[in-house]
Amino acid sequence: MLTAAGRPLVEISDSELSTLEAASAVPQIQWSRAAEDARRAIGTAGEQALLRLLRQAGVPLVRHVAAQSDAYGYDIEAARSLTERAHVEVKATTDPTRLVIHLTRHEYEVMVGDAEWCLAAVLVGRDGSAVSVATVDRRWLHSAVPADQVENGRWESVRLEVPAHAIAPGLATDTWRVVPDALLPIRTVWASRPSMPQSV
Repeated sequence: MLTAAGRPLVEISDSELSTLEAASAVPQIQWSRAAEDARRAIGTAGEQALLRLLRQAGVPLVRHVAAQSDAYGYDIEAARSLTERAHVEVKATTDPTRLVIHLTRHEYEVMVGDAEWCLAAVLVGRDGSAVSVATVDRRWLHSAVPADQVENGRWESVRLEVPAHAIAPGLATDTWRVVPDALLPIRTVWASRPSMPQSV
């Protein structure tokens, strides 16, 4: 933590300070309410855009569970039948050049225990619509999260830059395509790999 003058909040003697190289060596974290509000607005726009697409595609059951609680570990429940269900975690961005997501420990643990969980990446346009929808590979997510290093410490949130080989156009779980590709806006963004095969 830093004072308004940019100095460390803890008391550091001059001799200790010299070992830090200089007071300017202390990293400063930039945060603003406006940036946080903008990030939340993009996330909400991505969820709303995907909800619209699911309903337009005629998916019979679509519920925005994140509006009720964060306890689910995903944002949208979609189902066509008892065997075709999806629990969709939505990560939205306005950056078409790279996909950076923040995954919570709770979202990750739900993914590990829920075969119907999938992560949808939504590129949000200026008007709040979905410009592109893709699925992030669960196996890659599992391999990318950090390992807890000590018994009394654990990660709670992780920032991941998703590589192209872990992104596939469209929206699919491991067993079925939630929305046929023809009904989704799919652009080549994030240098994604070819679409996954359609299930019948």
